[in-house]
Amino acid sequence: MAFSDQNTQNEEREISLLDIINFIQESWKKLAIAAVVGAVLGFTIWFFLASYQAEYILINNTNTNTNTNNNTNTNTNNTNTNTNTNTNTNTNTNTNTYALDLVSWKTLQKNLPNLAAQIEDEGKAPENQAGLYKTLASEQWWQKNVVPSYALSKADTKDLAAISKDLDLASTTILSLTIKAGGSTKEKAIENVRTAATFLRIGSAYLQLRSILNSYEIDTISTVADLQKKITTTEIEMGYQVQRAKSLEELYKRFPGGAGGSYQVVDPKDSGAKYLPLATQIIAANNDINQYKETLQRYKDRLAQIALMKSFVDQAIPLTEKTYDGLVLDEQLQEVEAAMRAKLAKDDIKQQEVLDQLRGQLQLVKARFTKGLEGNTSPSASKKGMIKSAAGGLAGAFFLMLLVLLSQKVWVSIKGSQKSIDAK
Repeated sequence: MAFSDQNTQNEEREISLLDIINFIQESWKKLAIAAVVGAVLGFTIWFFLASYQAEYILINNTNTNTNTNNNTNTNTNNTNTNTNTNTNTNTNTNTNTYALDLVSWKTLQKNLPNLAAQIEDEGKAPENQAGLYKTLASEQWWQKNVVPSYALSKADTKDLAAISKDLDLASTTILSLTIKAGGSTKEKAIENVRTAATFLRIGSAYLQLRSILNSYEIDTISTVADLQKKITTTEIEMGYQVQRAKSLEELYKRFPGGAGGSYQVVDPKDSGAKYLPLATQIIAANNDINQYKETLQRYKDRLAQIALMKSFVDQAIPLTEKTYDGLVLDEQLQEVEAAMRAKLAKDDIKQQEVLDQLRGQLQLVKARFTKGLEGNTSPSASKKGMIKSAAGGLAGAFFLMLLVLLSQKVWVSIKGSQKSIDAK
């Protein structure tokens, strides 16, 4: 019986192997046809339904021209020796200033989605671009579709780390940004990627301008309070010094003999100053009074500058609520600055200093997000994933046909076994 059972099992295994071989011989044409049909179907779906993907590269330009010329002339004349020393030092310093560095890009990568969401919520997105702005409101979209290219890759940094520590800076230097966007047609994909690149520039400019205005607004609040405190303290100290000078002048009148001695200017707070001649003490006290007056004037000039800046901020804040286009806002702010400059007296250089600083910052923001970030080539668009779609259709159809044929085979086997049982 044991040998009989073993022979039966071997026979079943031989039958199963023969069934598989026969199945392949009988069904390979059907499987091949199904695979070809699946591949064609996958290609057709890709051709008609797959979206175009566009890419646009923005070059992160750098401006580097800083020249420093130091001329030093030293002339030394002694009684018996005449020495003329002329030292000319010319220093040319080149500093790379990119439109975006790693820190500023990471900050923008966090804030641009919020700005896009705000624009979309307020209905201020460009015409027919509300859907795209809704996509731009996703932080994951910026991480996936805006890829910075660094001067050195991570692999390069590891290989060259032992050569120079200066390579650490190069590894974080952004050379370009590659922006990707999809669309149902080639033209739509290119339009979307251009819109995304435009939003990156104007949105970044807007965020930087808001940061500048916020810093000025904070200064107008905190710095004014600090200056007022310093003015009060300086006026109190100057008042004491004025009283001291008057007392010394009265002593000088009462004891004119104490006026002798050299006119040496010393610190009146020095412990030994009271033993100096009265004339010397009076000169020192008046010198301190003059210094207090100069300090007070500096504080008051600074207050006037802050008042001018507050006037600018008061005019600028409403403009930031009317447009989210940073480049348009920059032009409007420069017009406000020019109007304020026109009202200043030509010889008021202290007030002009503030406006010069402001104008420089506005022009820097404009240059950074126009010439600083610009495309060196036109966007390109293409359909991707043809091979993947065709292979997926081929594999799907092949295994589906295989499943159907196996199911039929099993069903026929079950029906055959049932008929055998019924016959017995």
